[in-house]
Amino acid sequence: MMTKNNWTREETIIAFNVYCKIPFKNSNKSNPTIIKYANIIGRSPSALNMKVGNFGRLDPELKKQGIVGLAHGSKLEEDVWDEFNGNWERLAFESEQLIAKFSNLPIEDVSGIEVEDIAEGVEREAIVKKRVNQGFFRSAVLSSYDNKCCITGLSISELLIASHIIPWSKNAEHRVNPRNGICLNPIHDRAFDRGFITITPEYRVRLSRVLGDYADEKLVQDYFVKHDGQKISLPDKFLPKKEFLDYHFDGIFKK
Repeated sequence: MMTKNNWTREETIIAFNVYCKIPFKNSNKSNPTIIKYANIIGRSPSALNMKVGNFGRLDPELKKQGIVGLAHGSKLEEDVWDEFNGNWERLAFESEQLIAKFSNLPIEDVSGIEVEDIAEGVEREAIVKKRVNQGFFRSAVLSSYDNKCCITGLSISELLIASHIIPWSKNAEHRVNPRNGICLNPIHDRAFDRGFITITPEYRVRLSRVLGDYADEKLVQDYFVKHDGQKISLPDKFLPKKEFLDYHFDGIFKK
């Protein structure tokens, strides 16, 4: 008979979901998010916080920054880590489904999405999955940047956007991969999306020559010119992949 000390695959997947949703430095047994999900799976906040710390040991980006997760962990954690990194879209949705299952609530309620105006059927299921995964992506990206714009430091969460580096429509494999996202405010998100700015593989802001036509405008100076060459604030996990940044530079950036 399984004891409560044995974490199931389902519980471990939810723990990884939590790992993605909170800044690693804020993970502790008193964190409201830790408490919320610990209650959902019937674990103590201390136990869930330890599990989140165990995932931290597997994250190479944390190690590069000198942030070290807990030293001990299980093979199951490694398996779940590899599963997510191999198929973010499937595992992100599965993790939200499991949270709904443990909560005894519809996934729409758990994820906070609205689909009342969509009839039941295959189309509804596809839209639910898309919106759930978009919500997961946003949470994972924003938490990685400590809920701050990586260019300006703006910390009003309602004004922050998890911006895709490779657009959602261009690469289904990496739509939900947090390493394909950066946290931006609406103006810089729009500029990034339209190719007026890019982020170099060295994680510096670079302006399109197109903006030179507007360089005399004060707002262009304030919002763009003063940030040219600036290094972005790096996330504590899910550092943008350089191959994604190369894609943006080659295919979207207006040189």
